[in-house]
Amino acid sequence: MGRDDEAALLSLHQMGAILWSNLVINTGRYAVFAVLTWALLWVVLRRPLRGRKIRPQTPPTRQLLMEFVVSLRSISIFAVTAVVMSVLSHLGAYPLSQLARAWGPLWYWTSVVLMILGHDAYYYWTHRAMHRPAIFRMLHVQHHRSQNPSPFTAYSFSLGEAALMVSFVVLWPLVVPTTFAAIALFILHQIARNTLAHCGYELMPARADGRPLLDFLTTTTHHDLHHAEPGSNFGLYFTWWDRWMGTENPDYLATYARTVRRRRNDEARFALHV
Repeated sequence: MGRDDEAALLSLHQMGAILWSNLVINTGRYAVFAVLTWALLWVVLRRPLRGRKIRPQTPPTRQLLMEFVVSLRSISIFAVTAVVMSVLSHLGAYPLSQLARAWGPLWYWTSVVLMILGHDAYYYWTHRAMHRPAIFRMLHVQHHRSQNPSPFTAYSFSLGEAALMVSFVVLWPLVVPTTFAAIALFILHQIARNTLAHCGYELMPARADGRPLLDFLTTTTHHDLHHAEPGSNFGLYFTWWDRWMGTENPDYLATYARTVRRRRNDEARFALHV
């Protein structure tokens, strides 16, 4: 075996190590957020939080298992993408990442915020496009098989949708100076928000007028309505795009207010019994 062959073999070993480490990291991250959220909200705190549950029905165990298995398939797509990004970086395709490192910690935090804002826009428009009938059947129907979502729904994608979702992570550092450490923090934020969006319990506090305390953020009710009525509420992190584009469900705020009032009524009854 010549030196070129040895170098190629070493490169394959490196790519295999990157693939494996990302499978482990992404599966662990998914397990921490999805399993822990399910365990806390649906098991440990089920009775204290019964007034925060958005729907009376609970998804069957069969659905949860299906979502978990499909999510593992999505995670494998994410891991392959990490290998692709490593190869691209090795070939010099991400010079802006080095520039971002030179700009220091202030830019690090700025770039994380910009990436979240950029992803929110990317998600809104790709998500809305996926609801066109032909594209929906091809890419998005798998996710909407979970009509009543659970924390395990977060990564329950078809192969095509998983590839479309992770493409943002590949493309963003090509045009915006972003370190790989900033990307890692962004991904942590993404899975945390994604899991909460599907968790089935409304955890956002309400203002005195019944609107969400942080009304510019999407709530669990916001995305739960999307699974119930798929023609609206396409946003992921923020309510801005749905409101600017007129795609927010007209019953969203009333549905949120009813959930909050039900929670308060349950808390009042509990206080009376005490």
